[in-house]
Amino acid sequence: MKKFEEKTIQSQSIFTGKIISLKVDDVTLPNGKTSKREIINHPGAVAVIAITENKKILVVEQYRKALERSIVEIPAGKLEQGEKPIVTARRELEEETGYTSDDFEFIQAFATSPGFADEIIHLYVAKNLKKLEVAAQLDEDEFVELMEISLEEAEAMVADGRIFDAKTAFAVLWLKNNYAFI
Repeated sequence: MKKFEEKTIQSQSIFTGKIISLKVDDVTLPNGKTSKREIINHPGAVAVIAITENKKILVVEQYRKALERSIVEIPAGKLEQGEKPIVTARRELEEETGYTSDDFEFIQAFATSPGFADEIIHLYVAKNLKKLEVAAQLDEDEFVELMEISLEEAEAMVADGRIFDAKTAFAVLWLKNNYAFI
């Protein structure tokens, strides 16, 4: 048994969309009482800390409708069904930055919002970047501006809120602790 496990009594699908689905589970709590849990199912994602030859970080600025604002993020994207995370990492790096690499290192995977979603992000660092001769195409509904920033600039962007998402803030923290080894 898992510590504090909540056993599902029944599950009701509420919504199924292109990317996510939402269900409501009735659960038995560890104390024997019951409760409801609203859960978003997500296929998972990948994020890439892309380091240039001159030790700059490739980031993209894009508008995020859920926040009603633009934020600066490391390249990232959703796993396609059955796709290995490293394949997604390469694709997203190419699509969002116009660079590729044969030097990817897995850092770790983590939950984004475990209170209500099962999304897991697989984080990689990519080095020895090569500019693509023909840039890969962004998704038709994706608009980004590519930037190369220093670690110090990234830290300032976290402080002033331009970097506002957890995966990118985590990446900046990871870089701060590991930058000397890159």
